[in-house]
Amino acid sequence: MAVMPLQPDPAPRHAPDAAAPAPGAGAPARPDAQVTAPPEARAATPPDARAEADGTSPAGPAPGSPTYRPDWRYVLLLGSMTALPAVSTDIYLPSLPDVARDLGTSAAAAQLTMTGMLLGGAVGQLVIGPLSDRFGRRAPVLVGVALHVVTSLLCAVAPAIVPLVALRMLQGFFNASASVVAMALIRDRFVGSDASRLMSRLMLVIGVAPLFAPSVGGLIAGQWGWRAVFLALALFGVGLWVVVLTKMPETLPAERRRAGGFRTALSGYRTLLRDRHFVALAVLPGLNMAVLMSYVVASPFVLREGYGLSEHQFSLVFAVNGIGLVIGAQVNAAIVRRVAPIRILRAAQVGVVLLAGVLLVLGATGAGGLWALLVVLWFVLALVNFAPPNASSIALGRHGEVAGTAAAFIGACQAGVSGLVSPVSGLLGGDALAMTAVMAAASVLALLVLALATPAFRRGGAWQLT
Repeated sequence: MAVMPLQPDPAPRHAPDAAAPAPGAGAPARPDAQVTAPPEARAATPPDARAEADGTSPAGPAPGSPTYRPDWRYVLLLGSMTALPAVSTDIYLPSLPDVARDLGTSAAAAQLTMTGMLLGGAVGQLVIGPLSDRFGRRAPVLVGVALHVVTSLLCAVAPAIVPLVALRMLQGFFNASASVVAMALIRDRFVGSDASRLMSRLMLVIGVAPLFAPSVGGLIAGQWGWRAVFLALALFGVGLWVVVLTKMPETLPAERRRAGGFRTALSGYRTLLRDRHFVALAVLPGLNMAVLMSYVVASPFVLREGYGLSEHQFSLVFAVNGIGLVIGAQVNAAIVRRVAPIRILRAAQVGVVLLAGVLLVLGATGAGGLWALLVVLWFVLALVNFAPPNASSIALGRHGEVAGTAAAFIGACQAGVSGLVSPVSGLLGGDALAMTAVMAAASVLALLVLALATPAFRRGGAWQLT
């Protein structure tokens, strides 16, 4: 996999959505629209005002600095890094029932191997994010991916469910290095709609995980057993480590790194926690991921044991739903340059709640059978992917001076919230009703956070989020 560095792009980073009014015209500005002022006006504008105009933070890329357009190889690199936790999750999914039988444990206990990885990832993000602000982007990801390889090999020889859960937590911790550094790389060079658009493009790569990983994992487990799946994860980690070593650029020069240790990291988190709008936006990707992960964790039992799908049929359904995830992300990437991210976020969050409500009715009543459930589920998964890139890009744009720490906070919320919520369906019985109820509840909670903890739905208040 060849990956080239970012190339200079003479085009402006922020395409105007509407023509700017002439000086003195007195036309009211749309608070949540993206407007790019002419160069001479930007030069005379104070940094804070300029940030308000184009959606960047004062700590973002300096005016007049080179701008960059990521080619497909750079997107592939970032996508592979971001996809490491997803690959580690999805390739293992078809083996969950086999793990439960082989280790003599329950379905809920087997699901803890998924939950443990998510919670380990949450802690890992909080630790590794500040380290990437202190030591640069390359060193943390190289160490983390190397340790992912080690833990994958240890998972392959785990003798019981308890050590397997513990090792998966460690695997999630080390995997976090790849995903948090990928997010920080984006914030180092992109802000506003450009960052949101790039995050959505990454779903072309990340979406390959649910398209192919379960099928690959099922094939490996069918031939050599579920333990061989972890050997495949180790090989994937080796390949990613080599690509990062040879192709990933360092985007945080020494003069921009944060000196200090534990106290410096805590001060960065204190700064983030004082920004209640940032905290609310950081929680939103986690709640939307809880919708997705509730499906991911429960679907092997709901579809294979509840509806009697074979391993091959389940992998096919999972792949089709993965296509929905990819399509949703690419539609978002296409429209985010024309519609402000906050507007997309508001509409998408309402849509997810409505569709999840329909899904809950189908899960409770069984109306329409499996096909009705799968159709509505496809649309829920396609729409749920609109929220994370937009919420993340808005949140990261507020704190570019600590991009690694901010990315870590968002990633920790995403992994932690989804990790805590997703196993609830197993505790509630693991059937279709339990799965859809958890998905609906997580979507409603996300909408409440957006509506009550941010000014997104207040008239004229959305400007506070840019």
